[in-house]
Amino acid sequence: MIRIATRRSALAKAQAFQTGRLLQRRTGEEFELVPMATSGDLAVDIPVDQVDVKGMFVDTIRASVLSGDCDLAIHSYKDLPTDPTPGLAIAAVPEREDPRDILISREGYALATLPPVATVGTSSQRRALQLLRAKPGLQVLPVRGNIDTRLRKVADGEYDALVVAYAGLRRLYAPKEAMGLGPLGLPLKAAPLEPGECLPAAAQGALAVECREGDDRILSLCRQIDHQPTRRTVAAERAMLGGIGGGCLAAVGALCSVTDSGTLELLGMAGDPDKRRMVRLSWQGAYDKPEELGDNLAAELRTALGWS
Repeated sequence: MIRIATRRSALAKAQAFQTGRLLQRRTGEEFELVPMATSGDLAVDIPVDQVDVKGMFVDTIRASVLSGDCDLAIHSYKDLPTDPTPGLAIAAVPEREDPRDILISREGYALATLPPVATVGTSSQRRALQLLRAKPGLQVLPVRGNIDTRLRKVADGEYDALVVAYAGLRRLYAPKEAMGLGPLGLPLKAAPLEPGECLPAAAQGALAVECREGDDRILSLCRQIDHQPTRRTVAAERAMLGGIGGGCLAAVGALCSVTDSGTLELLGMAGDPDKRRMVRLSWQGAYDKPEELGDNLAAELRTALGWS
């Protein structure tokens, strides 16, 4: 029996269950979920952008793996700090879900048709900066709570629109229903934001399966669900994020893909939310050197922004 540590939220448990089932199908091993609260879950009055940077959404979960109480932890990879944690290893990175952000409203707005003074809910500086660059008159306001809570705030008219990660909707609801949000019985519609409109967070849509270093049995099992293209593209994005040095607090977006020729192409953005200044750049690099690609693009972005 493999004990899998996860946050208590519906989305976190869905991600952990789906990963556990994938591991079970590939290896035949049974699994058990161990839900737990993290410091970030308890800090309900603090904006998300002010708690992620210290790994507060993964601290308790990681501690349970280090202590041996659990064998694995399943994380949203974007929640993990970029610095490695001694004693832990990323055992697998399963194939990535859709990394895009998605715009949710009662009227079915796309970004192009969103009213210029609409009220949009998001606690992400990255999203806010890109939305305001496209439509400076928007009223971008913070929003907390699980996905159901945030969706209901749009349905109730508290916000004209909401921006969330598309991957979360797809994991919670069947893909065909995610666009119409039918399971909640809410009169809402959704439209994905393309990378040219809003670059996602580094590693958005990807999961990290974490275990203790040296746990050869678990490491061997997890290799069966590791997806190398996802591991490498996410490594480039996280290296870029780490090279910029802002952690989860910075207005930073990244999306890496494998080209037809087998190289990596990394799109990146970084900016100053207070000054509404933003730079977007792209860089290509070798498939087997994702961290080098991320470091190179981070250096270019820092230079373009005049950051020392």
